[in-house]
Amino acid sequence: MSLHWAALLTDAACVSAPRIDPQGVAVWALQFTPRVAQQAQTVWLEVAQSMRLFGGEGPLHQLVEAGAAELGITALAWAPTSLAALACARMGLRDGFAMPLAQVLDPLPIASVDAVNAHQATLTRLGCQTLADVRQLPRGGISRRFDSQLLLALDQAYGLRPEGYPWVKLPETFSAKLELPGRVETAPALMFGARRLLLQMGGWLSARQCGVTAFTLHWRHDALRARDVGEGDHITVRTAQPTQNVDHLCRLLMENLARVQLLAPAGELALSATEVTPFIETSRSLLPEVRAGGEALNQVLERIEARLGQGRVLRPRLIEDSRMAWMAHWQPMNATRPGIKVRQAPGPQPTWILKNPLKLDVQDDCPLYQGPLQLLLGPERIEGGWWHRVTDAEGGQMSLQVTRDYWVALSQHAGALWIFQLRLPRNEAASWYLHGIFA
Repeated sequence: MSLHWAALLTDAACVSAPRIDPQGVAVWALQFTPRVAQQAQTVWLEVAQSMRLFGGEGPLHQLVEAGAAELGITALAWAPTSLAALACARMGLRDGFAMPLAQVLDPLPIASVDAVNAHQATLTRLGCQTLADVRQLPRGGISRRFDSQLLLALDQAYGLRPEGYPWVKLPETFSAKLELPGRVETAPALMFGARRLLLQMGGWLSARQCGVTAFTLHWRHDALRARDVGEGDHITVRTAQPTQNVDHLCRLLMENLARVQLLAPAGELALSATEVTPFIETSRSLLPEVRAGGEALNQVLERIEARLGQGRVLRPRLIEDSRMAWMAHWQPMNATRPGIKVRQAPGPQPTWILKNPLKLDVQDDCPLYQGPLQLLLGPERIEGGWWHRVTDAEGGQMSLQVTRDYWVALSQHAGALWIFQLRLPRNEAASWYLHGIFA
C-alpha cells in the first residue's frame, strides 16, 4: 500500500506570533487520522487510509492546510514518506508527489535531513552538497565512517526501508495552553489566541465524536501587575446543544468577552472542555427530509404532483409479502392501498433479485450456472399471490399465484445464489430458476 504523509513544522514563523504547541497540533490532527506522530517541533500525519472518508486527496489537503494556516503553521508538505515530507517542508516545497520521489529529494541540501546534517562538516569536505551527492558515495564506506543512522534515514526518506513511530494517543479530556506574544490589555483582543485553542478543541471533539456544551477560557495576568488583581481570571461559555462548530463557539466566546474587563494585561491563555456529550447518530433517509429552506420533502413532492398531474409522481411503499418481487411497490403519492398481511418467509433473503427469473440448465438433476451448483440451505416454500389478478392478452383475468421451493446454492464462480424449483407433477422433470444474488 502506498503511504501519504504530511509534515507540519510548528516553529513560529516570527517572534510576534504566538508560540505553537506541537502537542496541541498533534491532538488537532487526530480528527483526520489516528496515525499522528510528534517529535520535537514536527507533527506527522499518515493519511492514506483516511482520504476516502474526506472525499479524496484534494479535499483532505484543503482541510488540513486551511486548519494548519489558522493554527499559525506555514511550513507544511506532502510526500510518500515522513522524512521526505519533513525535508520538503523545510525547503518550502509543498507537493512531494509532483515528481518521482528520488527526483524530489536529490536536489535538496544536506540540512534537509537531520541524520545527514549531523555529519555536514565531514560530508562537505568530501564535496557533498545535496542528498544526491551523499547517495553516490559507496554504502560500505558510509557505514564504516559514519553512524548507522545516516544510511537508515536516507533509506527511509527514499522509501527503501519502513518507518515506525509511536502514535499520539487521544486524551480523555481536553486542556490546552497558549503563551501570547505580548501583553493583551482588552478582553476582546484575547480572541486571536483563543481561536487557535478552539480549533484544537474542535479537532479533539471530532476525533472523539463528541460535542461540547460548556468550555472555560482562563487567562493569566502578566507578571507586571498590581498585587491585588490576582493571578488571573476565567469565563465559562455554555451552548444550548452539543456542537463541534468552531465558528459558532468563537461567536459565543466573542459575545461573552465583550462584557469582560481585564483587571490587568494577560500573557497566557488556557482552554478546557468542561462539559462534553457524545454524539448519538440517528438513521436518516437517503433523501433529505428537510430542504435548506426548511420545506419538508413531502411538501415538495406534493407541489410537483400538483404541477405534473395526479399519479405522475410515484414513491416506493413497503408491502408485507412473502414474495420478494412484490415487497416494494411504486404507488402514487396519495395512494392509501394497505399492505397485505402475509407471514414473512423465514429463510435468508438475497441482496439483489432479478426482474425476471432466469431458467437454469439441469444435468443429472443438478442445476447449472457457470458450472454445477451446490445446494447449501433449503428448501423454503413460498406460496402466495392468489389475490393479485391481471388482465391477459385475451382480456381474461389471470392470477399471479406462485408456489416455489427456494434454495441457497453455491456457485464456484458466482458465489451464493438464490434459486427456486417449481412444484410440478411427479412425472415431470424439475425446473430450476435463478432469482437472486447474495452480496
